[in-house]
Amino acid sequence: MRELVVVGSISLDGVMQAPGTPDEDGSGGFEHGGWLPPFFDDELGAFMGETMGKPFDMVLGRRTYDILAAYWPTAPAESGAEPLNGATKYVASRSAAPDLPWQRSVLLRGDAAEAVAELKRDDGPELQVHGSGNLVRTLWQAGLIDRLRLVIAPIVLGNGKRLFAEDSPAGALRLIDSRTTAKGVTMATYEPAGKVTTGSFAE
Repeated sequence: MRELVVVGSISLDGVMQAPGTPDEDGSGGFEHGGWLPPFFDDELGAFMGETMGKPFDMVLGRRTYDILAAYWPTAPAESGAEPLNGATKYVASRSAAPDLPWQRSVLLRGDAAEAVAELKRDDGPELQVHGSGNLVRTLWQAGLIDRLRLVIAPIVLGNGKRLFAEDSPAGALRLIDSRTTAKGVTMATYEPAGKVTTGSFAE
């Protein structure tokens, strides 16, 4: 059984859009592309090294795939390209015959949640979902996510694509690891913890 791990960067108000570069994803009029690099330091680099320093395959939505495929195949080795280029990329796409030029790319056919559930039943390395907000929400709804490794930056972006939408199913999470960098970035790892429980301070 393979674990499915969501790897993502979000702002304090939950925005995950275009953390890496200004031209990464300007859809919806988003003007803050490249908001994460000012917070990058050795501590954050070590966290990402832990995440990607083990064997893994990737599960990607089509838009995220296109963004990554435009850079990483020809990126210099010192940029950390080898793990990404060496991973098998499983791509969820609504197109019946999409162009998937990045090496080791495989189209997920049919229902995305069912296809990922089948992948999890196979033997192999950890499955990591990078970006791919729509796909993450589909997998969350299907109960297929085992862990979330989130980089939470101390910034409010106001608008943009969010990790969880207003119609995402409610659910509790359990914090299993947390670190904070000198620049105020929280690196947190969560596991799903069942249903939301409520109470009252009036009792």
